[in-house]
Amino acid sequence: MTTDLVSVRYLVDDVQAALDFYTSTLGFTARMNAVPTFADVTRGNLRLLLSGPASSAGRPMPDGTTPGPGGWNRIHLIVEDIDAEVTRLREAGVRFRSDVVTGPGGRQIVFDDPSGNPVEVFQPAT
Repeated sequence: MTTDLVSVRYLVDDVQAALDFYTSTLGFTARMNAVPTFADVTRGNLRLLLSGPASSAGRPMPDGTTPGPGGWNRIHLIVEDIDAEVTRLREAGVRFRSDVVTGPGGRQIVFDDPSGNPVEVFQPAT
């Protein structure tokens, strides 16, 4: 295991759908495929762990709570042209949570992966 990778775990409903989404829609590279339980993908130094309901990460907590996808924590992907990226993602059928928002650091928009986990694309201010 390399320490050059930053790993983020996403709980997903369907590992194959998540694997397809991240590799074909967002340019990640498949690293390990143990569908239907688990897969991991990389993009640069980001390693995204895609854990399905049958994975160890999906097991119920001692209080009976079952981990699941969603929330607002998200991976943050930098793009050069957010308008072009939004157009490409819309054409791919991606469902957005927000409109493009402009702040002091740049412009961003949040959308969901197939399981409802949020992803942000961000264009830094020039």
